[in-house]
Amino acid sequence: MSKPTTPSTAYLEAMEGDVAKRVASAAPPEHTGEDYPDQEKHWDAAAVKAEALREIAAHIVADLHAHPETAFQEHRSMEVLADIVERHGFSTRRGVYGVETAFEACWQSEDFDPDRHPTVAVLAEYDALPQIGHACGHNVIAAAGVCGFLAATAVLDTAPFAGRILLQGTPAEEGHSGKEYMIRGGSLEGVDAAVMIHGFGYDIGAHAWVGRRILRVGYRGVAAHASSQPFMGRNALDAASLAYQGIGLMRQQMPPSDRVHAIMEGGDRPSIIPKNADMHIYVRSLGTRTLMDLSGRVEDIVRGAALMAGVDVELEWDEHPMTLPVRNNSALVQRWAATQARRGRTALPAGTVPDAVAASTDFGNVSNLVPGLHPMVKVSPSDVALHTEDFARWAATPQAVDAAVDSAIGLAQVTLDFLADAEFRRAAREDFNKEGPVAVEDLLAGGEGAPAGN
Repeated sequence: MSKPTTPSTAYLEAMEGDVAKRVASAAPPEHTGEDYPDQEKHWDAAAVKAEALREIAAHIVADLHAHPETAFQEHRSMEVLADIVERHGFSTRRGVYGVETAFEACWQSEDFDPDRHPTVAVLAEYDALPQIGHACGHNVIAAAGVCGFLAATAVLDTAPFAGRILLQGTPAEEGHSGKEYMIRGGSLEGVDAAVMIHGFGYDIGAHAWVGRRILRVGYRGVAAHASSQPFMGRNALDAASLAYQGIGLMRQQMPPSDRVHAIMEGGDRPSIIPKNADMHIYVRSLGTRTLMDLSGRVEDIVRGAALMAGVDVELEWDEHPMTLPVRNNSALVQRWAATQARRGRTALPAGTVPDAVAASTDFGNVSNLVPGLHPMVKVSPSDVALHTEDFARWAATPQAVDAAVDSAIGLAQVTLDFLADAEFRRAAREDFNKEGPVAVEDLLAGGEGAPAGN
């Protein structure tokens, strides 16, 4: 009996060797002096408060890990987090922005004026993956977000800062684009910056994340007896096969930033020419424009295959809203790196881990509308990949709790700085304005590369 060949690890080993060299030569950023009066004092206060919340962080990490809930089913997880926040003196709104398992808490200064004062949103994810639970470490993200919010607001009880901080519980990241649903419900109205973290095998200030679109394809042909009257049929599975091969051939002309992966099914038995066949396709790219361009190319292939096979085709783009590539705001990333250096972590620069090692996240949609921070925080050894049982195990370790606390401190310090430091806010806005806001709905309203039918 033959067995599948074992994939070679040569590329991964070479990549890890190159990354190890970059890591060895990396140094924490120099951060001399204060960016604004009493910055050190406020940073120290945030660190002390977050450390005092370590037990709560550990509880969140362990509790959510033991009770994983998948996209839009996170009722218990939401209640656990919202209850913790309420026990610290904040009221919460539950089921906000049109998403039943989302929640929000708010701190604002007594003199808060949305026209004059900044608002920072601290985001917390908490959905898990089917079968393998918190194999993406969203339990760690939740602990960092909640404790970061509590630490920052505790400092603000005595600090003379004007502004607002929102804690937004953002469910359904895994495959369902929960943040985009919340955006459409108004979650970013009045928000000037959004921050969160993600667990990983390295500490990285700015890592690459690809945008993703989902395409469902249905081919509808004519059934016939495959032996006696094949000429009376029109084979839907032929169309799916042609599309699959067309996508494979296209890969030679795709830039390294792009990815397409597809599955298909069709037919009931070999003696009947298949009347129906279906495809499920993911389209991914590191750039927004290239994502739309690639979408158009894939649609052309799918429609061309239908024409060749003489069948009808039905297309459904984005059964869940598309996710956009993450835009890492340079000012926020630099400030984050400074916070982590104080925790003994070196937040590695962009490109340390090759951009080819990239997945998708709905935080991309947030970061294309407001300045965004989405650093990676080391939870596991570097050779442990996300979305694996190994990473799920690491997401329930003392190292995961350490990552949550260090991240809570960093999120609190960056958030405080954003309220206190006008020059910091200006730098973040300037970096964001290089491209300006990009909304999913605008891309689909006829933008360059938008597939037909959207």
